[in-house]
Amino acid sequence: MQKEIELAVSPDYIHDTAYISALGAKQLKVAENRIQGIHIRKRSIDARSRQVVYRIRVIFYIDEPYFAPSYQAAIGNVKEAKPVIIIGAGPAGLFAAYRCLERGLKPIVLERGKAVRDRRRDLARINKEGFVNPESNYCFGEGGAGTYSDGKLYTRSDKRGDVQKVLQIFVQHGATEDILVDARPHIGTNKLPHIIEDMRNTIIECGGEIHFDCRVDDIIVQFDKVTGVKTADGHTHNADQVIVATGHSARDIFYLFRKKGWLTEAKPFALGVRIEHPQEIIDQAQYHCSTRHENLPPAYYSLVEQVDGRGVFSFCMCPGGIIAPCATDHDEIVVNGWSPSKRNNPHANSGTVIQINLEDVPQALNDPFALLDFQQQVEQAAFRYGGGNLVAPAQRMVDFVQRKVSNSLPENSYKPGTSSVSLDEVLPNFVASALRGALPVFGKKMKGYYTNEAILVGVESRTSSPIRIPRDKVSLQHPQIAGLYPCGEGAGYAGGIVSAAIDGMNCVDAIPQ
Repeated sequence: MQKEIELAVSPDYIHDTAYISALGAKQLKVAENRIQGIHIRKRSIDARSRQVVYRIRVIFYIDEPYFAPSYQAAIGNVKEAKPVIIIGAGPAGLFAAYRCLERGLKPIVLERGKAVRDRRRDLARINKEGFVNPESNYCFGEGGAGTYSDGKLYTRSDKRGDVQKVLQIFVQHGATEDILVDARPHIGTNKLPHIIEDMRNTIIECGGEIHFDCRVDDIIVQFDKVTGVKTADGHTHNADQVIVATGHSARDIFYLFRKKGWLTEAKPFALGVRIEHPQEIIDQAQYHCSTRHENLPPAYYSLVEQVDGRGVFSFCMCPGGIIAPCATDHDEIVVNGWSPSKRNNPHANSGTVIQINLEDVPQALNDPFALLDFQQQVEQAAFRYGGGNLVAPAQRMVDFVQRKVSNSLPENSYKPGTSSVSLDEVLPNFVASALRGALPVFGKKMKGYYTNEAILVGVESRTSSPIRIPRDKVSLQHPQIAGLYPCGEGAGYAGGIVSAAIDGMNCVDAIPQ
């Protein structure tokens, strides 16, 4: 017999299986010796009161043993199967490739960047020298932007597809089973590359192909039907089904669509800054204590406020994290955040952004590329005011609100360096104004948040794609081109690792047998 109940457990006992078993037996009113196993199905932290507890949903196995589930999938060899070309090896592309294996299709993944291990050298040059390789950086390469920018798996996309299946595939390839349990699952930038490599190996061992340093420069269409793609080295790959999963930063793909006269649309996105605090400030505010309990993870936060009818919100919060330089070209500054699996760095950072609507850039009502141009202009302004070499413009929080250039900047995690400037010179007026109105209010919602110990680093601009590539709601194909599937975050249909992975699988499921 199995019974599932919810328990509130002190951090002191969260790893004590015997304690949890006894607590469950008491609540279920059964003898402890009748419980032969337990399985924690969900785990979250409840910090609403001063006594912080874990809330766990536990399945108790009464008078029957518990057997741990297996997450190995049964997939065959697809070497001689019908090919599907997948442009991009980010989460949408990799999970599309994996779903191809399950459906008996042969995935041919074409990735402009390098394999996950080879990317490291280019990332080191970004951080140490301020040099950006436009084909291999924090956005381009095996695993996409998520590989070296955190691996957060929290999503609200459960209506789009099977979230649990995505998590189980990660576990199958080396992630811990904690991601199946935690309310805010997280793999960590230090562990995700190995998992991505293992997924690649599965795809290749089952007869799929993955090609690196293989940028797609053209999509071949005849009589309104896709027939293949041409890569930068002049090679042509033929297939009747092409999934475009290039990510939010592959602007050349958008330009290709414009050149060919294929439909694109301007899409709202969010823009702002990345804000970093000492992690202890966030822990003290969220856990109501002077020192965080050893069994509690570094605390996170989620904040939102309306300022003059415009939403200001935190985005991609990274406890114990690092601010990363995520530009994809030499003359721009783009920042993002990531955390290692232990989240043990001394800082906490989060994007704090404002929605950019089509009405904010009037040209966007008629020009699908107006918001992309707007995004690029802000990134290039950040580069100019930072002074070059990916040094980022920055300002202390209270100084920004009070319109003071900071005399000094706090120690921070952004490795290429920060330069004290007025962020009003970088941000559009309405963005700076909304931030200025929201930050003191955030300080009232969370004690200690509004402080000059916090630094604002510009700019957080790649929250999502500023362009959508339209597709049919049922077939998921581009309305002008049969067999072409716009997919994932770059096409405007996802926002994060899990939702992109789901969209990749959904596109494969839409391919006729």
